[in-house]
Amino acid sequence: MNDRERDLISVIVPVYNVEQFLDRCMQSILCQTYRNLEIILVDDGSTDASAGMCDGYAGRDSRVKVIHKPNGGLSDARNAGLEAASGAYIGYVDSDDWIEPDMYEQMHRACVDNHAGLAVCRYFSEYRDRTESGGSGSVVPLSREELLKIYIGGHDSYIIYNSVWSKLFARELVQGMVFPKGRNSEDILYTTRAFCKADRAVYLDSSFYHYVIDREGSIMNAAGAERMFRDEIPFWREHIACISEMVSPQMADFARYHFQRRLLFYYVDAVESRNRETAARLVTEIKKDRDETDRVYGGGIVTKGDRMRRRLFLLSPPLYAGVVRLYEKVVIPLRNGKGQ
Repeated sequence: MNDRERDLISVIVPVYNVEQFLDRCMQSILCQTYRNLEIILVDDGSTDASAGMCDGYAGRDSRVKVIHKPNGGLSDARNAGLEAASGAYIGYVDSDDWIEPDMYEQMHRACVDNHAGLAVCRYFSEYRDRTESGGSGSVVPLSREELLKIYIGGHDSYIIYNSVWSKLFARELVQGMVFPKGRNSEDILYTTRAFCKADRAVYLDSSFYHYVIDREGSIMNAAGAERMFRDEIPFWREHIACISEMVSPQMADFARYHFQRRLLFYYVDAVESRNRETAARLVTEIKKDRDETDRVYGGGIVTKGDRMRRRLFLLSPPLYAGVVRLYEKVVIPLRNGKGQ
């Protein structure tokens, strides 16, 4: 083992009825160029051949540990893996995905070289008929404020989402944290808390993780209106409260602003999908905490265009949706045409 592999990395892999995908996932982890790994397979009550496959990997490679437990869902499986992990760094791989051979070598090196508590990378989007990726190959150190601004508000070049599988966390950042059991969109608050605790991070503008977008039955594709109202929207509200408590009220206002933008986007999407019930519920969500939102929209962080859009929405949500559709169908194509 060389000096760059002195740190043990625990890789947590929740497993549930993925016999047709598990070998692809495991081979990509077992063949990592960074060898000092602790690979924790959490069999979450699988009823297919997955449980036996997990035991087989452990029998062939001493780095593999297996936990068999009753089915409790993705969050519960990840929590069991995190409790058993002993590494200085923690990574997550979903068992229907796979990773590039040098993913953990590159992410660990970036953390060490930049004195960073966590690393974030790009990922391949794996569709049934194509693969999408990007990146310049650059390695970009980020302060906590820079990291949070990109995470909250997005960036034209850097892809930093809430998914835990595109990240490598120093153990101290996630020690004692748990994923909320029985809920979806569980990465939002976990990642937010880790980001808030990190003094320094590093972004690798290279795709190392292969995320399967459209596998039928995948947890990540089971999104719907009920999940959005039950889990995702409440988690984004907790995300704002967490940032206010752990970072600053100013950064929380930035998060509140972008949360409102997200809800307005969801509303237009619901109208275009002719889902009236969802659209009506989103109107209620957008009008919650109106005084706080009005305060944020009266400040300097909100663009003039977004202020106008909010005023139009509060005047008439259906009119707002109609104007947005008209803008997208007429104005944007005209602008693009002029630019050619």
